[in-house]
Amino acid sequence: MSYEAIALAMFATMMVLLFSGQRVFGAIGFVAVIAALLLWGDRGGFDIAFSQAIKVMRWYPLLTVPMFVFMGYIMSESGLADDLYRMFHVWMGGIKGGLAVGTIGLMVLISAMNGLSVAGMAIGATIALPELLRRGYDKRMVTGVVQAGSSLGILVPPSVVLVLYAMIARQPVGQLWLAGVLPGLMMAAMFILYIVIRCKLNPTLGPVLAAQERDIPRKEKLLLLLEGLLPLYIFLAMMVPFINGWTSLVESSAIGAIAAFSAAVFKGRMTWKVLDTSLKNTLGITCMFMWIILAALAFGAVFDGLGAVKAIENLFTERLGLSPWVILILMQLSFIVMGTFLDDTAMLVIVAPLYIPLVGELGFDLIWYGVLYTITTQVAYMTPPFGYNLFLMRAMSPPEISLGDIYRSIVPFVLVMVLALALVIVFPQIALWLPETVYGK
Repeated sequence: MSYEAIALAMFATMMVLLFSGQRVFGAIGFVAVIAALLLWGDRGGFDIAFSQAIKVMRWYPLLTVPMFVFMGYIMSESGLADDLYRMFHVWMGGIKGGLAVGTIGLMVLISAMNGLSVAGMAIGATIALPELLRRGYDKRMVTGVVQAGSSLGILVPPSVVLVLYAMIARQPVGQLWLAGVLPGLMMAAMFILYIVIRCKLNPTLGPVLAAQERDIPRKEKLLLLLEGLLPLYIFLAMMVPFINGWTSLVESSAIGAIAAFSAAVFKGRMTWKVLDTSLKNTLGITCMFMWIILAALAFGAVFDGLGAVKAIENLFTERLGLSPWVILILMQLSFIVMGTFLDDTAMLVIVAPLYIPLVGELGFDLIWYGVLYTITTQVAYMTPPFGYNLFLMRAMSPPEISLGDIYRSIVPFVLVMVLALALVIVFPQIALWLPETVYGK
């Protein structure tokens, strides 16, 4: 059997297992180990699984995952995110669509605390969405705002997904995080610009907040600003030492976790229930990521042994005569298709053994491609009919918002994200300028 046929058989088997309802890491790891056993016998098969497990345990930056996840859950479970929204509520309520703009700001800061889109979605749907609906905002627009804003969690640092990408692509996590900063802020600014223009053209979509709700004493308003920006202080306390080289990545993640915990204690919101929930959720997500990374590395090791990446490259470039840019665009389209029924980690793990080495062979920058992958994943999350975020939003939204409303709400935001993706493709320095500046490359 040719290497191409073996690779195709592995992918087909994996997809069958995934569609049968098996867990992602179980399906991928099972295919990897069985393929290794059939190809190289008992010794080769067991050695691949064992060596990849040792590699995971020795990968020091992986310690950042539980730290950042714990920090995010402390922020959400202790109610520190509520203060942030109240601050936006008072300061932004006086302009048309101001609360929707504030919701995007809330999502950016929450993303900088957690690194997961699910956390942003939960906070937006439970805190922001009811307030926006109660104040007469258009249900379709605000539903789209929450979904679009929550997608920033996997792009704005500290993105847990980019940590996973860094492990598989063997790229520095710090550079990937910095590469996501400007595209993430650019996308947030584009969302805000769309909201402001749309509400200016049609003020009924985002009415101005009533004066009695905004007119509070200046001293109280400033105090609310200081309390609401607490997540920003925590983020700066974590990232400034890292960017300046004073701390390592793991040390900065520990600073962030300690700062969030201390802030919750200082404000009297650290209860045993908050701590217990945060620790349990952190443990569950961290274990999931470790199993997924282990499965992805084992799958990739089999591909390396087969030389399948080189064979696929020859197929695209020599037999089919496709240019590197056409191949890259086809890769992004495949992510959007997969995103209709898989989450971001599953997509990355399934195609990483093939796509990431192929991107390097085609001459593209792997740091830049990590940002492309992440933005494309964001688009895939919200692409009907089966986008991951669409059904998550339906589960969290009130009864008056139908699935049809959710589908229609996301169309303009998906178009904005596609425009952002095109800008990063055409102008790679949007992603590469900051890491090159900081790391002196």
